[in-house]
Amino acid sequence: MDFMFYGVPTLIIVMTVLMATFVIRRVLRMRRAWNSGLTAEARCLRTYTTTSGGSGDSSVHTTLHHVYEFVARDGRTVRFDEPHGPGTVIEGDYVTVFYSEGQQINATAHRPSPVRHGLALAGILGFLGVMVVFCVGFMVTYSQIFEPFGDMFFGDDSGYSSTDSGTVDGFPEGWEVSTDSP
Repeated sequence: MDFMFYGVPTLIIVMTVLMATFVIRRVLRMRRAWNSGLTAEARCLRTYTTTSGGSGDSSVHTTLHHVYEFVARDGRTVRFDEPHGPGTVIEGDYVTVFYSEGQQINATAHRPSPVRHGLALAGILGFLGVMVVFCVGFMVTYSQIFEPFGDMFFGDDSGYSSTDSGTVDGFPEGWEVSTDSP
């Protein structure tokens, strides 16, 4: 039973930390591309949409993707897929992409907007932080409220109840029961 009250919040915390890691890595990748100072002219090769949701009463969410191709400064041809692009870019259009050099080239066709991305990152991390604090508070509250009840029903780890004093009858040591009446 305790698994539900400790395991599930722990699982939520782990998933929240993984989401935060993913979001931070994505923002750092985009900032690296913007801050490198390297730009190139890329051609939009293809546009397509993906949909999610729509089962039951949930709404359908459509994401527009663009596939771009450009030639990097070192002569490599780079092709990348970017979600959430503008709807005004169609196949065959040329756009400016920002990229960073290295073994793996990070590229984006989104215009630099560090303030907007910083605020979005702060909002997302704030929300994820509230989730972690809530889960930790839930586990601490559960342990403080329901721990005495667990001891009452199941006893503590020693095998004795809290009223045992080490004697068979539960009387304190040195207590003598006399059968003589005065």
